[in-house]
Amino acid sequence: MSQVDATSIPVRDPDEPSSLYGRLVLASGTANRPLAEEIAGYLGVELLPVEVTQFANGNSFVRLAESVRGSDVFWIQPTAAPTNDNLMELLIALDTLHRDSAGRITAVLPYYGYGRSDKKDAPRTPITARLVADMLSVAGADRALMMDLHAGQIQGFFSIPVDDITASHLLAQYLLDKGLTEGVVVSPDLGSAKKARNFAMELDWPLALIEKRRSQDGSSTKVMNLIGAVEGRDVVLVDDEIDTAGTICNAARFVLDCGARRVYAMATHGIFSPPAIERLRDAPFEEIVVTNTVLLPPERQLPNLTVLNVGPLLGEVIRRIHVGRSVGEMFDE
Repeated sequence: MSQVDATSIPVRDPDEPSSLYGRLVLASGTANRPLAEEIAGYLGVELLPVEVTQFANGNSFVRLAESVRGSDVFWIQPTAAPTNDNLMELLIALDTLHRDSAGRITAVLPYYGYGRSDKKDAPRTPITARLVADMLSVAGADRALMMDLHAGQIQGFFSIPVDDITASHLLAQYLLDKGLTEGVVVSPDLGSAKKARNFAMELDWPLALIEKRRSQDGSSTKVMNLIGAVEGRDVVLVDDEIDTAGTICNAARFVLDCGARRVYAMATHGIFSPPAIERLRDAPFEEIVVTNTVLLPPERQLPNLTVLNVGPLLGEVIRRIHVGRSVGEMFDE
């Protein structure tokens, strides 16, 4: 596995005005401490010393080593597996900051757990993405910062401001730096078609779509058709996350059967739930590219896996939120 910093961030302005919300404070839970350190390094600040522990009975506990009264606090905690533990830790941290009278509290969730439960697609089921949004607000978050939500409408579940940042620019630049030509972006299913279309526009490449249909009991999927041309081309399969990897691995074999030259997998979030590693190891990928929104332990790494560093990108977004500058304009520069 290789780690790549593929960011292109505007230079910080030393004459930039200070924030209305007090001093900038960064803090991290236990879910992805290395990413929090990357963000802190970009911003030139130290992470707030905190005590995060779990009692013998499974209860989580958070204590701040110093006061954040009147400060602009960003708490960094993706809610990947163990999702419930990481989410509860985040909620307790937000409550702790709120009770210490922080000036403003921003929950930074590079990966938003439960994001795939964004609608009632069957009778008698919850919309858990909305429930989590409510919980974050009640716990004390004044705003939220996330990356590549599974569905855009999740922003509307919040009653507080939400910034949903995309890593597509970093992923696209990585491909361009590799010098790939005659490529085609392929959506592994119709649900990812919009993300794939935007990514294809970023690269100025053609787009193709794979149609798949799920069995009536939902236990399996079958590839049905390819909409578009891949013969003789390098194919980049794009999705917001790779979870168990069944869909993207089946798509890789399918496009090769359709005449593709080489196949790459790209996603913002490398979740890699079992049996993803075994599937990806056996799949015909030239390279698998994800970002470090989720901390990947050694047992979830592969020789053809590349991890792009989103720390500077998130750091720049946090800086702009802190001083009240536009976040959107950084993607237009």
